[in-house]
Amino acid sequence: MKRHIPNLLTLLNVFCGSVAVIFAIQSRFELAALWVFAGIFFDFFDGLAARALKVKSDLGLQLDSLADMITSGLVPGIVMFRLLGMSATDGWNMALSHTYPDALPLSDLSQNLLPFAGLLITLASAYRLAKFNLDTRQADSFIGLPTPANALLIVSLPLLLLYQGSDYLNAIILNQWFLLGLTFVSCYLLNSRLPLFALKFRTWRFKDNAVRYIFLTISLFMLLTLKLLAIPAIILFYIVCSILFRFSGEPKTGTEG
Repeated sequence: MKRHIPNLLTLLNVFCGSVAVIFAIQSRFELAALWVFAGIFFDFFDGLAARALKVKSDLGLQLDSLADMITSGLVPGIVMFRLLGMSATDGWNMALSHTYPDALPLSDLSQNLLPFAGLLITLASAYRLAKFNLDTRQADSFIGLPTPANALLIVSLPLLLLYQGSDYLNAIILNQWFLLGLTFVSCYLLNSRLPLFALKFRTWRFKDNAVRYIFLTISLFMLLTLKLLAIPAIILFYIVCSILFRFSGEPKTGTEG
């Protein structure tokens, strides 16, 4: 019976991601983000449960990647699609008033293909997850940005606009060139060869987990002081911290969660 517990948690990730897709399509970004956060929560604990119960399996590995494809691959692609569409219309101003319009009417799709560039994030996520399942080097560290971290970065953008925006910040985030640039950077980071540490504690000793403890402590400070702006700041700090500490280890087989 216990061998099914991690898979149940992974299926809850699938459920959360599916609900997030519905809200992202409707441009209800705060609800989409909430369900993405919940999905990533289950994504973290399914791997933790599998290791604690010693029931890791090939089925769990495949199921975990399929769940990540929805929650951390499809949802951020849709969010970027909507943001790119809104950046060319008055859709965002209407969204701020919580009327949630169709930011890119179907009648305009043949004339405005730019928003579809946002779905490159979904394609890059799919490619990364497929490579990850075949890679035997990524248990204690990652090569390239994990899809959950990338998803948090993308879904944080509309949250900043809704709850922590300013004229200056809004102008940057809703700039089409900024959004396109972030899309391409996101795709690159997902499939880069950049070594990044994983938040997996095999012991609780500081000596064995110095990078993780330092990262978590500073990240908590950022959350308390920067609020929502802390999300992209933490992702950037995660990348910088990995580079500075040159995290290394003998990789084994693992999951992104």
